[in-house]
Amino acid sequence: MRIMVTGGAGFIGSALVRYLIEDTPHLVLNFDKLTYAGSLSTVACVADNIRHRFVHGDICDANAVRAAMQDFSPNVVVHLAAETHVDRSIDGPEAFVRTNVVGTLNLLSEACRYWSMLDADARAAFRLHHVSTDEVFGSLGNTGLFSEQTSYDPRSPYSASKAGADHLVSAWGHTFGLPVLITNCSNNYGPYHFPEKLIPLMIVRALAGEDLPVYGAGNRVRDWLYVEDHVRALCAVLERGQVGRTYNVGGGNEKRNIDVVQMVCALLDELRPRSDGRSYALQIRHVIDRPRHDLRYAIDAGRIGAELCWAPRESFETGLRKTVRWYLQNERWWQSIIADREADRRRGLAA
Repeated sequence: MRIMVTGGAGFIGSALVRYLIEDTPHLVLNFDKLTYAGSLSTVACVADNIRHRFVHGDICDANAVRAAMQDFSPNVVVHLAAETHVDRSIDGPEAFVRTNVVGTLNLLSEACRYWSMLDADARAAFRLHHVSTDEVFGSLGNTGLFSEQTSYDPRSPYSASKAGADHLVSAWGHTFGLPVLITNCSNNYGPYHFPEKLIPLMIVRALAGEDLPVYGAGNRVRDWLYVEDHVRALCAVLERGQVGRTYNVGGGNEKRNIDVVQMVCALLDELRPRSDGRSYALQIRHVIDRPRHDLRYAIDAGRIGAELCWAPRESFETGLRKTVRWYLQNERWWQSIIADREADRRRGLAA
């Protein structure tokens, strides 16, 4: 297949691009704006492959999207381009609405235009796969799971913008017949994760001897999904998923934030001990919580397991060990990002 990936230089997008080039015969157009969280360093290992092509473009630029589609002639568009950090969405929601809502509208309009001009066989084979988040469903109590039937209840500017994008994708499927697929995933982690997110932030701050900020009591619960498991799920959906269907993708690894931080500290104690022999856990500091911080997310991934035979391969323990090892072995990658982009600065206290 000829697969166009928007946001292919970001965290999940680059993992998908690397997988498609290294483990499948598909051709890939990597379409990315290269914002603060996007970097071609994430796909450097496949950049010279003849099946990989990069286009520097913005999904908010309809002309750029149209030109890329006409030139590459994709069979599949996987839409991952998005603003994603909740804390940043609190400080600057406009950018999230512009990229996640207006950008998705542009992509849908251009995809529909492109799709309508294909011959009958190509129209039948075409797919637009929109990748979203479990945060659109709101916050769970101490029990229960998000399923594909869960009502939307977004609580942050980020999740509201992604919910809007989900609804637009669904509407284009119903109204115009565009062959769409939607996936909603739980918290991803793994290599090349931008170091403003919890796990990489704890690793880089611990190694720098800095405080490890835990929001509130650290009792917020998330379902953690290793990014390479997520990528395999995305491929299963784009290759075998039913048009118009939504699939939830989760790792089945519910952890409190404080427990995640303590596990990171324990791995660093083992793999890169402090010079004084004491535990990195001594650097943990509880700080003021994020405004209206959602209590718990957890995914029921039964549909994708039953219909597409997908299941995560990594437990949280095995995936976290791989992740910590990667950051220890790739310090030059994240040190330059922190220096250039202030990735480790606290945001999201505007409220």
